[in-house]
Amino acid sequence: MQTQKTSNPRLSRILGRAEKFDPVTSFPKVDELLEDFDDRAEHEPGVHKRRIGTSRLGEAIHEFIIGDGTRDVIVVGGVHPNEPIGFHTVARLADALVDDPSTVMGLTWHIIPCIDPDGTRLNEGWFSDPSRRTHYARHFYRPAPDEQIEWSFPFTYKRAHFDAVIPETFALMRLIDETSPILLVGLHNAELGGVYYYLNRHLPGAVDSLHDIPAHFDLPLETGEPESADAYAYGAAVYHAPLSLERYDDLENQGLDPAAIIGGGSSADYVARHGSLTFVAELPYWTHPDALDNAPSSRSYDDVLAEKAEGLHNLGEELQRVLNSAEPHLHQNTPFLRATRAFVPLMTETGDAEARRAAWPESSREATVAEAFTNDDLVRCFRLRYGGMLLRALHAEVYAGTAHPRLRRICDEFEETYESWLAEAESVRDLTTLPIEQLVGVQYASTLEIAALIVDESDQ
Repeated sequence: MQTQKTSNPRLSRILGRAEKFDPVTSFPKVDELLEDFDDRAEHEPGVHKRRIGTSRLGEAIHEFIIGDGTRDVIVVGGVHPNEPIGFHTVARLADALVDDPSTVMGLTWHIIPCIDPDGTRLNEGWFSDPSRRTHYARHFYRPAPDEQIEWSFPFTYKRAHFDAVIPETFALMRLIDETSPILLVGLHNAELGGVYYYLNRHLPGAVDSLHDIPAHFDLPLETGEPESADAYAYGAAVYHAPLSLERYDDLENQGLDPAAIIGGGSSADYVARHGSLTFVAELPYWTHPDALDNAPSSRSYDDVLAEKAEGLHNLGEELQRVLNSAEPHLHQNTPFLRATRAFVPLMTETGDAEARRAAWPESSREATVAEAFTNDDLVRCFRLRYGGMLLRALHAEVYAGTAHPRLRRICDEFEETYESWLAEAESVRDLTTLPIEQLVGVQYASTLEIAALIVDESDQ
């Protein structure tokens, strides 16, 4: 591993530990993760276990408390159940906090290893082999928006109103209200590209540190299309974490119906009432040279967006056709089916928005290679994700032995379509699987450095 030195002595010490993380090639399942933390609480006097809630399927959710300072930090793993890099991060972080009291920084750390055990279990099929994108897609699950912990906080704005808070989110809400944390860290990760971050406000020194950390591991920063077209950046690949009302206005400006898309508020919305800093490090499983190339692509940006819009339209129409044909024969209200019903209509709606964006005057320019690749790849990503979940919804009926013969035929036919999408994804050359331990190192180091920076700020 090639490393780039930082001039920050504190960050150097943090990175010194992170670069020694053992290589890992898989992710722990929920039972393994929780048993590991239970063992810490049993054998380490400085680790205290406390139940904070219960999942929808009845599993206890615990936090593990380290430190006894007057200021609190909350670190949450499994915020989205298809994003398990944080499961390694919470373990490394807990080890550091126990082994080196200076790492605690006079804070009380509240670590929730997995806030969504039910959803995470539905992704465990790919945890043993996360290197292949198609294997990941086959076993992928992401909840419908109103079932996602990150996006199911109370929210009222213009025509949007959401108060159907799920138990997991309610557990996190209570912990936030009890502690008024100075920092909330959600452990997320992306899929393909480079490292990028979210902060809900400017924090002095943060941008430089957040650039130094991936550079230390020879990992790239994100240079392609941001998640939101009007994302505000504090620096390269360091974005403002938008509040839901800001996201609402952005969707409205794109011509979408925000009330139909936003399931609820985000954790950033909720901690804002406490004046807390929100921090997210987004880490990709894979990267590709074109996703990092800022050179001119010889393609116009408006054409790139128009092709993306067409791809999303075609995807939405195909998924909706299959879902409509299957609906009369679907009797099991599985998480896969609920998610499919929520996400499929968004494909055509997002395609409409991208078509409108292609017509904007500012889109009449040359696209970079990274912009062209990442826009094209989003269509591929959504085929793999949402096609895979639709297929899992159909399989649930078939494997349970309750499927009507017509549903079996629909499933077989769509299986062929999905296999063609998998083959197209496999044909992409030069895709690189990034070392998990280095991604964990970025998330671990950035969490500790952001905590240190906010301590510095509040002590001034």
